[in-house]
Amino acid sequence: MWTFARSRGRQRRLEWSLLSVALLALVAWLSPPASLGRVNHLVQDAGLRLLSRPARPDIVIVAIDDRSIASIGRWPWRRALHAELISRISAQAPRAIGMDVLFGEEDQDYPEDDALLADAMARSGRMVLPMMRRGYGPAASQADLPWPPLAQAAARVGHVHVAPDTDGVVRSFYLTEGPGAAPWPHFGTALHCVGQPGATGCTPPVKPVDTTAAAGTVPTGPAGPTSDWQRNDRTLIAYAGGPGHFPTYSYIDVLRGQVPADAFRGKYVLVGAAASGLGDMFATPVSQQSRLMPGVEVVAHVLDSRLSGAGIRPAGPVANTLFNLVPVACALLALLLAGPFVALLTSALLAVGTLLLSVALPWWLGLQLAPAAAMLGLVLAYPLWSWRRLSAAAHFLRQEMERLQRDGLSLRLPTRAGDTGDFLEKRINAVERASRQLRDLHHFVSESLQQLPSPTIVCDPAGRILLTNMAARRHVGGDIALPLQGQSVAELLHDLVHTGTGQPLVTAENLHSKTMPEQSEGHDARGRSLLVQCKPFTDLAKAGWLITLVDLTEMRHAQQQRDQALNFISHDIRAPNASILTLLEMQRAYPGRMSHEEMMQRIGRYARTSLGMAENFVHLASAQSQEYRRAPLDLVAMLAETVDDTWALARDGGVDVMITTAPDTAPALGDRSLLVRALVNVLHNAIKFSPAGSTVQCAIAPRGTQWVVSVRDQGPGIAPQLQGRLFAPFQRLHDRSHPAVGGVGLGLALVHTVVQRHGGTLEVDSEVGRGAEFRLVLPGLAEPVATD
Repeated sequence: MWTFARSRGRQRRLEWSLLSVALLALVAWLSPPASLGRVNHLVQDAGLRLLSRPARPDIVIVAIDDRSIASIGRWPWRRALHAELISRISAQAPRAIGMDVLFGEEDQDYPEDDALLADAMARSGRMVLPMMRRGYGPAASQADLPWPPLAQAAARVGHVHVAPDTDGVVRSFYLTEGPGAAPWPHFGTALHCVGQPGATGCTPPVKPVDTTAAAGTVPTGPAGPTSDWQRNDRTLIAYAGGPGHFPTYSYIDVLRGQVPADAFRGKYVLVGAAASGLGDMFATPVSQQSRLMPGVEVVAHVLDSRLSGAGIRPAGPVANTLFNLVPVACALLALLLAGPFVALLTSALLAVGTLLLSVALPWWLGLQLAPAAAMLGLVLAYPLWSWRRLSAAAHFLRQEMERLQRDGLSLRLPTRAGDTGDFLEKRINAVERASRQLRDLHHFVSESLQQLPSPTIVCDPAGRILLTNMAARRHVGGDIALPLQGQSVAELLHDLVHTGTGQPLVTAENLHSKTMPEQSEGHDARGRSLLVQCKPFTDLAKAGWLITLVDLTEMRHAQQQRDQALNFISHDIRAPNASILTLLEMQRAYPGRMSHEEMMQRIGRYARTSLGMAENFVHLASAQSQEYRRAPLDLVAMLAETVDDTWALARDGGVDVMITTAPDTAPALGDRSLLVRALVNVLHNAIKFSPAGSTVQCAIAPRGTQWVVSVRDQGPGIAPQLQGRLFAPFQRLHDRSHPAVGGVGLGLALVHTVVQRHGGTLEVDSEVGRGAEFRLVLPGLAEPVATD
């Protein structure tokens, strides 16, 4: 299965690589602006409309509009009117005057008007006149120039041509255009150079020469030169706004003096036709509702962009190709690495970002890009990849359905209401039904696992827990309703160490390297003896682990008790019996050496010792194994009774036993006979190890919700390093210092067992030579005990 998944991964990457290469190649091929010109123009024009800028206040248009024609009369007008207009504008000292009216021939009807116009232009000294190409088509190579006297009177001459795109929209012009021997600057450039002679790109003015000029001059009369027409430096027009963007005065108002006194002062004044059916009208990117823009206003936008430094240049082929390839490549990476929704969102954000950059870059960097290829790539990437993934998903579902059928996990269920005939729907339904069976099987296995009595943990090769049963959750002391999935089994069982070496039994390194032994035994921090059984899932490509914990605590405790019993029988209880047999053998072999009475005393003493040992051992075994009969009791009364019972032993040893401090009552809940036995053992030890004439002090005091029963003697004390062995069975710590004190070391072991099983603790406070104090800390009882 792992090999199959890896094969699917390679197939997926191969398909993605092929799709990426094909799509990026298509985008690169369509990156030139002309390839998807209409779409590119749509985006670029929208950007020009959205990012308009205020018109420059130093550009003014004098429009030959419908109102002027209605007032003056039919066009063309007499040139004397133009002379008067120029004089009135020149009186306000403008920077330059551009007369976008072609004066290509002499006025045959009113020749004196030509002299007036030439004189007005000469006196102004800031006039710019237009020139145009004669005819249309590649063969047209002659220029219609201003009539020579007028051209000589003008400061500069400039062409007024624009370069419409294939859709008829004017977006650009040529900086220079004309015959190869004398190309003319654009009309807007000529105006700028008149207003600012030292501006960048301004060359000395070239004026047409009269056809009657001396030999050797280039004949540039009305017909113009005969060399080929040339156009250089195509430049995009950075439109500031739509039609009517610049301040405009009517021609008739200027003639009548009905304009402000400083309307033209220090400004660039353009005079041109704006009336219906008069002059050139152009469709522009900033035109709205099919409104056309007069040619004089197009010239004003060219001049505005030159004065503002807001030029726009087309991006080069390399930059434009990279601009289109980068977002498509990012979208393809998102398709490979991210999920469907994230990939779709990424593609949408990349498309929006590409559009925003296309709109903003002309104004930030003066760079115009063609984003149509990138938009096409982003639109195609997601559907094409989704189609491939859908096809792969359908193929995978078909294979899985066949595999599940072969494994007997897909039942032929009847058609359900709402099922369609779609092939993908059929495969999804079939796999869904098989998956339901798998879920049922998983539920069955999981429920079976939950019922296992031993803690069972299923984890992956790294040790992360995948499944546990209730016994496992109960074993670690957590909430059985709280799952352990996702946790590290090595951290969960970190306190489980080997019995012999003390090293952790379950480690992440052993799990990962598959070196876990099948069975190992250890103990945890709670003192439990556990058998760890580990079984790898060898039938999976990625082997996991099944770990079972078997609690051996009771069995090991039983073995320990058995060993103690054997040790007791083989050693301690044999000693007095062997002494009795020895005495009998000595009496037979040497009669008369020992009186009959002395021998009987010794035999009686050995028999009582053996009986005491057996009795103590039985009491300890009972305390460890039998069920306690708990009932309310009064510890004060129980202590007083125990002190009375030990009076004879204390008298024989010359020791005084007294209760120093005790409340009226000390209610508790416990097994009275075992608690009395525990107190008797503590008092017997205190009396046996106390010197004659000393006092054993008993007391009861509260500690929170507990009662502390203390017994303090004035014996030899216990060294701190030996106190850890006090409560272990068969431990006699004073054999050398007090050999006359009998016992087999079971008394304190019984005390420890009884107190612990009552939910309390046994404390010892002792130093060598300063006696010892044993404290039995037992849980109290809220309700007082009734006494007779």
